[in-house]
Amino acid sequence: MEPILEINGMSGGYVWNRPVVRELSLSIDPGQMVGLIGLNGAGKSTTIKHILGLLTPQQGEVRVAGRTVSDEPSSYRGSFAYVPEAPELYEELTIREHLRMTAMAYGLSQEQFESRAATLAGQFDMTDKLDAFPQTLSKGMRQKVMIMNAFLVEPPLYVIDEPFLGLDPLGIRSLLDLMVERKRNGAAFLISSHILSTLESYCDRYVVLHGGRIAAKGTLADLRRTAGAAPDASLDDLFYSIVKGRST
Repeated sequence: MEPILEINGMSGGYVWNRPVVRELSLSIDPGQMVGLIGLNGAGKSTTIKHILGLLTPQQGEVRVAGRTVSDEPSSYRGSFAYVPEAPELYEELTIREHLRMTAMAYGLSQEQFESRAATLAGQFDMTDKLDAFPQTLSKGMRQKVMIMNAFLVEPPLYVIDEPFLGLDPLGIRSLLDLMVERKRNGAAFLISSHILSTLESYCDRYVVLHGGRIAAKGTLADLRRTAGAAPDASLDDLFYSIVKGRST
């Protein structure tokens, strides 16, 4: 089975020959959910920017659905959907117009757009907000719009950065249910979050970044072996143990 996301020996950053992340290698297969965790400044955002094609690796490569961004830029970017940590919306467009613009960018038919938009609006309790402008919405509602835009399309890979910030309990539950549904249908997920208890409940594997390098990766059992921890150690405990060990 070919991985949906494959990072091979990647080093990179914002200034040439001054990498922020070093020699990263990881992969995500279809139907897998992987948690990307680390302290502030560990390199999570830099890693995500390389996956999105916003930064070019100084060494190694990133492949999504078998392609690099230099191979086929349009096909590469059409192979994933991204939910950023902070909502980024056009103030002059309604929520419906945001969704329609996403549908056009990904080549959805009008029927697909209308059906999926209506379903997502219902799931996130946003049906009566579709014709509203972003400035009239709360931060949590704006985040729901970003999530709806990402899940309107059905790409092989979802990259999600701190998705739970600002969401109400209904929004969190709706997002988690949707992620499980898409995962069941074969989608791959890379999720960066500091809410480790949620990642522990939903992710299949984890990647711990520290100081720009992978400090540990694998299943919960793998992390327990790496940390020399008890068989029932939580992800919170494992993360603390792994990062503390690397800091001393």
